[in-house]
Amino acid sequence: MAKHEHVRVAVIGSGFGGLGAAVRLRRDGITDFVVLERAGSVGGTWRDNDYPGCACDVPSHLYSFSFAPNPDWPRTFSGQSHIRAYLERVTDTFGLRPHIRLDHEVLLMRWIGEAAHWEIETSRGILTADVVVSATGALSDPKVPDVPGLDSFPGKVFHSARWDHGFDPRGKRVAVVGTGASAIQIVPALQPDVARLTLFQRTPPWVMPRADRPISPAERWLYRTVPAAGAARRGLLWGIRELQVQAFTKRPGELRLVERLARANMARAVKDPALRAKVTPSYRIGCKRILLSSTYYPALARPNVDVVASALSEVRGSTVVAAGGSRTEVDAIIFSTGFRVTGMPITERVVGADGITLAEAWKDGMESLRGATAVGFPNFMTIVGPNTGLGNSSMILMIESQLSYLGDYLRTLGSLGAGAALAPTPAAVEAWNRRVQERMRRSVWNTGGCTSWYLDASGRNTTIWPGTTTEFRRATRTVDLGEYDVVRARDAKTQAREALR
Repeated sequence: MAKHEHVRVAVIGSGFGGLGAAVRLRRDGITDFVVLERAGSVGGTWRDNDYPGCACDVPSHLYSFSFAPNPDWPRTFSGQSHIRAYLERVTDTFGLRPHIRLDHEVLLMRWIGEAAHWEIETSRGILTADVVVSATGALSDPKVPDVPGLDSFPGKVFHSARWDHGFDPRGKRVAVVGTGASAIQIVPALQPDVARLTLFQRTPPWVMPRADRPISPAERWLYRTVPAAGAARRGLLWGIRELQVQAFTKRPGELRLVERLARANMARAVKDPALRAKVTPSYRIGCKRILLSSTYYPALARPNVDVVASALSEVRGSTVVAAGGSRTEVDAIIFSTGFRVTGMPITERVVGADGITLAEAWKDGMESLRGATAVGFPNFMTIVGPNTGLGNSSMILMIESQLSYLGDYLRTLGSLGAGAALAPTPAAVEAWNRRVQERMRRSVWNTGGCTSWYLDASGRNTTIWPGTTTEFRRATRTVDLGEYDVVRARDAKTQAREALR
């Protein structure tokens, strides 16, 4: 058998999760690792999403690593280019580039029980690793609906996460499909240039004003000179969001006040009663992610914008046909239809101890232990795994908690000696998910009357964390060895199979 390169840890992906894992490994003294990235540069979703108007809906000082504060954010809500530049700086500051393998797409990962390691087939060859850290993220593979006739459309067709920069919208008739977080940024950016914009809206979102402003040179000087000031700002932003959590998780009725503010925001910009009726949601605010924009509603009210309150059902040549029957001639179709969140594509490429893929193991819904490890997949950890998403705060907080868990996981594993692996017990995974789903029952995401991308095919919320970031940090501070089976190289396959029975 040909010998392959072997590393202690292989990290998949170089977005916030992957780069954060790499920093954690180096800070813990682990240098025998690689970061496998399928693209030609780092950045993850902030590399892939570079559509007009792309920006973050979490305040800049909270949407960054606590160990790598950035005193020079130019705005309170940062644009895509500044976040991507931040990730490039993190890569350089922490000396990560020697570990990063660009243009290395992971094609297949297979657990080799006899050796207690992972065999990883990439587009550039094969390597093995004791531990795999999957940080591919939930927002990595675009989802495009299967629309009859789309293949025959003569104009431009692309997804917002694969923006065609050769497309000039000036004077064009453009259809935008979807009304999620990217669409409410794209529509205002395109509206002034296009001849006509037709927006296909299955479900209207709740939109609150975006309190964005430039951060003054004096403020930035203060954050550079007095780092505690930046930390205090971050702490304030975090604390406000922690106090809001109970309204989402325990008392959705408290969100009625926020709903009134959202309606007032809508009424200020949308004077036409018919249009206002179209864009007014019928579900409780917070059931879907609350979107932030001060330009979306004004753009919808412009005379060159049509809101079609139904899905795109068919394409006939250059004519787009709505489910409600209306027809419109367009020159381009832009899908802003989200990502494969509850069926992450990487799971189809991970083969565990019993010979089945992670996608097959999760066919009835994603389940893991503390959002990190899955039954039947020893020494495999996910950053931003099941039920680690947030509905009202910064995902970086959750990522850092999972990095703490990763650090203790590797310390625990190292104490067990060479050839050891850790596999979560079915009982531990079942108990954790039972608690999560029990807490989810009262949440606005389950009771708010909407169908969102948080829910899987069976209607179970496998995306959102139903608590505060403080609670999650406490739950992932250390590894409880009682929740794991210790698997040895000589009988790894046998023990993993027994664990599944």
